[in-house]
Amino acid sequence: MARHLSFPALLCGLLVAAVLSLGAATADAQEREIRCAMCHKDTHFDSTAHAEVACKDCHTNVTSPRHKAEDLADLSGDAICAQCHTMAPRAVGRSAHADQVGCMDCHGSAHTMLKNDDLHSPMSPVGQVQVCGDCHRGHEGGGGLITAFVESVHGRGLLRSGLVASPTCSTCHGSHMVFPVEHERSHTSFKNSPQMCGDCHQYIYEEWLNVSAHGAAWQAGDTNTATCIDCHESHSIKDPTLGADRLHMADECGDCHGDLYNTYRGGFHGKATDLGLVTSATCSDCHTPHSTLGQDDPRSTIHPDNLQAMCGECHGDVTPAFASFNPHINPNSPDDNFYVFIIAMAMHALVIGVFGFFGIHAILWLQRGIVGHMRGEFLGHHSPSNTYIRRFKKRDISMHKLIIVTFLLLAATGLPLKFAHAPWAHTLMAWFGGVDNTMFLHRAAAVGTFGYFVWHLVVLIRRLIAGEKGLFWGPNSMTPQLKDGKDIVAMFKYFLYMGPRPAGDRWTYWEKFDYLAVFWGMLIIGGSGLMLWFPNFFTEILPLPGWALNAAYVVHSEEALLATGFIFLFHFFHTHLRPESFPLDPVVFTGSQPIERFKDERPLEYQRMVEEGTLEDHIVPAPTPEQMRSIHFWGFIAVAIGLALAVGIFTALLIY
Repeated sequence: MARHLSFPALLCGLLVAAVLSLGAATADAQEREIRCAMCHKDTHFDSTAHAEVACKDCHTNVTSPRHKAEDLADLSGDAICAQCHTMAPRAVGRSAHADQVGCMDCHGSAHTMLKNDDLHSPMSPVGQVQVCGDCHRGHEGGGGLITAFVESVHGRGLLRSGLVASPTCSTCHGSHMVFPVEHERSHTSFKNSPQMCGDCHQYIYEEWLNVSAHGAAWQAGDTNTATCIDCHESHSIKDPTLGADRLHMADECGDCHGDLYNTYRGGFHGKATDLGLVTSATCSDCHTPHSTLGQDDPRSTIHPDNLQAMCGECHGDVTPAFASFNPHINPNSPDDNFYVFIIAMAMHALVIGVFGFFGIHAILWLQRGIVGHMRGEFLGHHSPSNTYIRRFKKRDISMHKLIIVTFLLLAATGLPLKFAHAPWAHTLMAWFGGVDNTMFLHRAAAVGTFGYFVWHLVVLIRRLIAGEKGLFWGPNSMTPQLKDGKDIVAMFKYFLYMGPRPAGDRWTYWEKFDYLAVFWGMLIIGGSGLMLWFPNFFTEILPLPGWALNAAYVVHSEEALLATGFIFLFHFFHTHLRPESFPLDPVVFTGSQPIERFKDERPLEYQRMVEEGTLEDHIVPAPTPEQMRSIHFWGFIAVAIGLALAVGIFTALLIY
């Protein structure tokens, strides 16, 4: 009997056959996909980011094993990525990179795309610098930003030290949602940048936020206050505790605190840091970098109760008066300190008065000297009779040599500090081996200066004890007298062709001015220098108020300008550069002078020697040619150094 299949059995059989057929078709399709490379031999798939992704997962527009390019739906650009990564393209579309940067521009080709944590990935911390730099170098200023980052402390940590935890581009600017720098949603905006930096520098962020006046102002919404990037910049971040980077931090503070910055640069600390003294105090040393508070806040390092401790960190145990020294004083403002203002004005008047008088004096003398030289009115430095008159003893010659050496050294080591802003000041500091060496040499020269001053005082006392007459009055005295006033008037008449040159004696009025200036200088520049050298002694033992140190700084600086300017211009002119003596008067080195010139320039002294019968006692042998060669060699060097420093002074005053 024949068997007949029931309808349910037939239906089940058909269903099973369909399933088996579909499985075979799927297996066949998979086999065909595995063999994509059979046709696409030029395509190599090495992506670690997409290791588990098959061709069809991205190329969804391919629906048949056999396909023509013109038959495929467009699936270019970010459309491929958007099939899986739906959020990232949306974020990029709202960012500063919208319509400018595609996924593969940053992440690389889909076939070779690496995981972001792969050190060779374009989006690794190191790779980002290259990828972002490739685009941003083409934008205005962009190349400078990339270069600045590479040389910054963050860039050096990442690229030189290999610290992959160091910040890179996306750390600060974000990854896909990158906004313009000042956009309110940008990580780098005024509103968000402190928190951005605080993500890494948490302790400093908390200190700045809760203790600093800057942080308090930021929380209050004050857009004029300083945040991290105002002081440390954005890309060219340096280590503010090291070397030149530390010294230049004051410039960042000066962007906001201009008046205080100017007074800082005008004081010793500011000038020393400008010249490279890394141990000199900068703003953060006194005000602290991240807990900066006003002086009225008891927590502030510059509060009156805390000044001694703060100053003592560099200067050791300091007196209260020393701690009251004002590093930001403006000597030209009576509101800062009236006493210092009066002293500063007096010093300015002295400098202007001396330079004004002797400037006119030198100009008139120069033109009269040129005319006199053309007329043949002057005698040379050589004696036709080979007879020389002694003017100075060996002791005086030795003392003057010591004066020359110490004064030139004081000027060469002191003027760079006064004119620290001038380029030549930095050059001189480098020649001396830095600020520390220069300060040592300056103080060594100061000791030598006090030495010859004491030496001269001892000589004067011995002469006084010996009963020498005319030491304090008369023709042999350096004391200004009525004749000097008359000679000044007569000299100006001579300059203006209204009378003869006044008859000279042992000392002229300009030589007396030079001599007495040393005594004035020792009292003023020497005394103020000692106060600055030993501030604790003068504020504790004497005691002097703190503003006296401010006054000492002003006096020392202005008197140094007066002394160096006068010596290098007017003393050099009176002695060596006037037409009668040009190019060098060797008398102070030889101690003697041709008798013909002596009679011409100092007829009163010559006549007195003749009348007293002492002329023969003063006749000495003529200098030898070897002596003259040595004198001219060293003399020209000394004069050249002085004139070079004079040029530096006026260049700094007029240009820098």
